[in-house]
Amino acid sequence: MIPDYQTIMLPLLKLTSDNEVHKFREVIDALAIHFKLTDEEKKELLPSGNQAIFDNRVGWARFYLTKAGLLKSEKRGTHQITEQGVNFLKTNPIDLRTKDLENFKDFRDFTISIRKKNESDAKDSQKETIETEETPEESLEYAYQKLKFDLSRDLLDTIKSCSPFFFENLVIDLLIKMGYGGSRIDAGKAIGKSSDGGIDGIIKEDKLGLDIIYIQAKRWNNTVPVREIRDFAGALLSKKARKGIFISTSTFPKSAYEFISSIEHKIILIDGEKLTDLMFEFNVGLSTQSNYEVKKIDSDYFDE
Repeated sequence: MIPDYQTIMLPLLKLTSDNEVHKFREVIDALAIHFKLTDEEKKELLPSGNQAIFDNRVGWARFYLTKAGLLKSEKRGTHQITEQGVNFLKTNPIDLRTKDLENFKDFRDFTISIRKKNESDAKDSQKETIETEETPEESLEYAYQKLKFDLSRDLLDTIKSCSPFFFENLVIDLLIKMGYGGSRIDAGKAIGKSSDGGIDGIIKEDKLGLDIIYIQAKRWNNTVPVREIRDFAGALLSKKARKGIFISTSTFPKSAYEFISSIEHKIILIDGEKLTDLMFEFNVGLSTQSNYEVKKIDSDYFDE
C-alpha cells in the first residue's frame, strides 16, 4: 500500500540523519524499499498520468519538512538535514504529522503567510489541504475526477433524452472532431440514412477517403444484446467494409467483446462511458466554465 505523504515525513527525515546531501531520486528509491512497495505501486500514477503517486507524495513530504526548517536544499534536486532536524530526531519521535510541524516557527510562518494571501473563505480550505492525507495535486485531481464523473452521468442522461436526429448529428460532430469524415457536408450525407431510428451509414476514415468506416449507433438503456453486434458484422460483410464502429449509450456484454475478437473485421465498440469520455476529450456538447493551471518551476530556465 502506498503511504500518504505524512507517513513518509519521519522516515524521510531519518534517511537524511547522516548529514549527507541526498539526491531526490535516490531518496525515493530508498523510501520505496523502506515501505516495501511493489513495482506496480511504484509505477501507479496520479489520475492525470503526469507523475507517480509515490514520487509526488515524497516530494510533498520533503516540501513540508523544508518549510518547517528540518531539511534544507542548497542545490536543485538535493536536500540535507538541518541542525534543527538533527535535534528533533534526538527526541526519538515515533510519528510526525503536519499538525506536529506547527511546533516549528518556520512552518507557522509559512502557513500564516499563505492564509494572508487568500480571502477569508479560502482560509479553511488551505488549512484542510495541509492537514489532509492527500497531497494538493491529489486533492485537485480527485476532485476533478469526481466532477467529471457526475457530469458524465448527467451528459449521458441528456443524450438519452435527445431525439434520434439530434443523436445522429452528435455522432457526426464527434467523429469529425476526432479527425474522421472528411468535411461536415460529406459526413452529413453519409450518416443517418437508415430507417431503424439509429445511425447507419459510412464515413471516411480520413480526409482523402482512403478507407471507409461503417457506423451504427443506438440509444439503449439496457445492455446491448450480442445479436446486434452479429447483425452489424453481417452488415459490414454485405457492404464489403472492413472496419466498423458501434456506438451505444448503454453497455456491451462480455460476449460482444469475445465475438468481435473472433472475427476478421475490425469492430470498435463505444459504450456510454467511452462516448462521454470522447466528448470530454474533444469538447463536444460541453463548454468550459473555469480553467485552473497547475504550474511548476521550469528547471531549464534556472540552469546556469
